[in-house]
Amino acid sequence: MFSLLKSFIGLFSTDIGIDLGTANTLICVPRQGVILMEPSVVAVSKRTNKVLRNGEAVGQMAKEMLYKTPGNIAAIRPLKNGVIADFDITQAMLRYFIKKVHHRNWMYRPRVIIAVPSGITMVEKKAVHNAAEQAGARKVYTVPEPLAAGIGAGLPITEPIGNMIADIGGGTTEVAVITLGNIATQQSLRVAGDDFDEAIVSYVKRNYNVEIGLATSERIKIQIGSAHPLQEELSMDVRGRHHLTGLPTKITLTSQEVREALREPVEAIILAICTTLEQTSPELAADLVDRGIVLAGGGSLLRGLDKAIQEKTGLPTRVADDPLTCVARGTGMILDQLSELQDVLEGWDEHVY
Repeated sequence: MFSLLKSFIGLFSTDIGIDLGTANTLICVPRQGVILMEPSVVAVSKRTNKVLRNGEAVGQMAKEMLYKTPGNIAAIRPLKNGVIADFDITQAMLRYFIKKVHHRNWMYRPRVIIAVPSGITMVEKKAVHNAAEQAGARKVYTVPEPLAAGIGAGLPITEPIGNMIADIGGGTTEVAVITLGNIATQQSLRVAGDDFDEAIVSYVKRNYNVEIGLATSERIKIQIGSAHPLQEELSMDVRGRHHLTGLPTKITLTSQEVREALREPVEAIILAICTTLEQTSPELAADLVDRGIVLAGGGSLLRGLDKAIQEKTGLPTRVADDPLTCVARGTGMILDQLSELQDVLEGWDEHVY
């Protein structure tokens, strides 16, 4: 009787896939695509540690407050390096996002698939599961981010051939060689887009004695950042606070300088890719000679990163179509073909806790 009731409720429930990222959270609904993309930021009262305005200060609205809040308000990013750093705030954020896309009565709770870093611990995975469940999910699955990214990028991951994906997000870089629906070799590196921003902040302070915020650093990265020499180098005026005088000031940065600032995190990502290749079996490595490497995630949009990787590895490297949404789209495709892709989840976390 209970199983019949669950099946009946499932008819009215909208299942959702979630890319719970350090920088952004994306939600995908099967056959509808990505219907939500919001920054993973929550504004809370410092006095009560509660989300402001009944949950409205979540996502884009909260990001606009980041680093600009008065003393009684804090804009928090509750995930760090791809895992939950603040459980209660993550739960509140998930509840808000799920409610925003799941316009059903409370009893019609959705099934949810959440993509998580492949290097996540069982304790961290359990925290993700519990946060989603308490936020309103009826049943929760987790799937490794590189698997979801590979599916979302359109790679034939269930076939007996080698597929290599590097998903460069905000908090982690996930590198994996996938075959027959499983990860053959992998590296989960807690260096990614956030480290690009922090590297630029450090460079400007070290070389110009000027302090800039992470929001400014992100704009620099987007406008003139690169990992490989550009055909036409760029420049940008940057405003910040002089470290010695404390006064507002303006400097001009070039793309060559930003490339130098980004050198260390970019080299760490390339090293992770090379290490994964070294650990790959000769048969799968042979497949990659022609198939190459596919890049996903927001970090893959850094100018020339594909060229820098190809130059170092000798393998053809390309950025996936719409790399920002690959992981989210992959979770939606898994939900859409859950019976066929059940083996993808097998052995990862026993389906569900």
